Amino acid sequence: MKKRILALILALAMVTALAACSGEAKDTGKTPESETGEAPASEMKTVKAGLVCIGDENDKGYTYNFIRATETAKAELAKKGINVEWVIKYNLIEGDPVAVANEELAEDGCAVIFNNSYGQEPAMLTVAPNFPDVQFVGLTNEGSWKDDLDNTHNAFNRIHEGRYVAGVVAGMKLQEMIESKKIKPEEAVIGYVGAYSFAEVISGYTAYFLGARSVCPSVTMKVQFVGSWSDATLEANAAQALIDQGCVLISQHSDNTTPATTAEKNGVFHTGYNADMIDAAPKASIISTRIDWTKYFVYAISAVAEGKNFDADYSHGMAEGEVVMTDLNEEIAAPGTAEKMKEVMDQIAAGTLKVFDTSKFTVDGKAVSSYTAIDMTGDFVPDEGEAIWDGEFHESAVPDLMSAPYFALRIDGITLLNEAY
Repeated sequence: MKKRILALILALAMVTALAACSGEAKDTGKTPESETGEAPASEMKTVKAGLVCIGDENDKGYTYNFIRATETAKAELAKKGINVEWVIKYNLIEGDPVAVANEELAEDGCAVIFNNSYGQEPAMLTVAPNFPDVQFVGLTNEGSWKDDLDNTHNAFNRIHEGRYVAGVVAGMKLQEMIESKKIKPEEAVIGYVGAYSFAEVISGYTAYFLGARSVCPSVTMKVQFVGSWSDATLEANAAQALIDQGCVLISQHSDNTTPATTAEKNGVFHTGYNADMIDAAPKASIISTRIDWTKYFVYAISAVAEGKNFDADYSHGMAEGEVVMTDLNEEIAAPGTAEKMKEVMDQIAAGTLKVFDTSKFTVDGKAVSSYTAIDMTGDFVPDEGEAIWDGEFHESAVPDLMSAPYFALRIDGITLLNEAY
């Protein structure tokens, strides 16, 4: 079985750290940390960290979001006396190139290696047994937390919470359009550009749809899959096809800004993913949601620097500030959107709003009261795997289930135009 950090150990470590910072300042002749934001150079520990990326930061979306987090984490870790030397490899999707990248990073002295996309984990796991002293992390993956290796980990934050809020923003805009007679209630149709038709994407677009419907009851959604996490042209074409079918607002689970720019060219609205897309489409893009990986990087790298193990599976959300919303485009957002967003975000953080409240959706006209969570290999997670209790589908329920999404229900109100596995 995997080794896991006990909450008590973490708590004691935090108390110790706070105690160390709470004593009286002494005149050491060095520049105080409070003035530089960093510990004195003589006290800094250095950790070399690797990052294997599916794309590069030019996508201004998925990989760009990770690169931003490496920079903010480096600054935060410096305050803790840890100097991070990032070594980043780009444009590696899956298979042998990913394995080679992980091996090269390990041989280059990286103490921890993060793989940033689904599909990279199988290759990563062929390398991890050969470097037991290196920690390997499959971000947005699902196989490492339950394997037999002590040096492999998963993390996937609760992005469905941010999706729900983005859906509320979209619903507010659609309802404004209905009330101003720009569209009829039945014309409140969202087009969603999805990568693949499995749980991670289904979970996201369903949360988004439920958020929209909470404020615009007549909304429906059409989903077009592109069969790729990152293909700017395919994403643009899918967005155009959805608009041609009458969609008046576009959203996405894909890596590039082309759904946003396509929406703007056609005079419809958009909400994004991974990065603020307002600069790309200022007349269309209202808001985006993203995972902020800063705190996870700080958590994992701090553990490595201190010679400690860290959680085999990890999932945080809005309550911890690890799922966030980008700036609201006030120029085109519906009146009252900022206030409604705050209300919903506060409720999610407090646990009083259930994103997948089972009383709010049906499947083939019927309520759903039981669901066995499985991963992409078809394994139960865990053997019992029940994901519904207390009237809620519990997504990314660590430690009860797993961080990687397993919501794969096809709920009423959403039409899938194709499939892509």
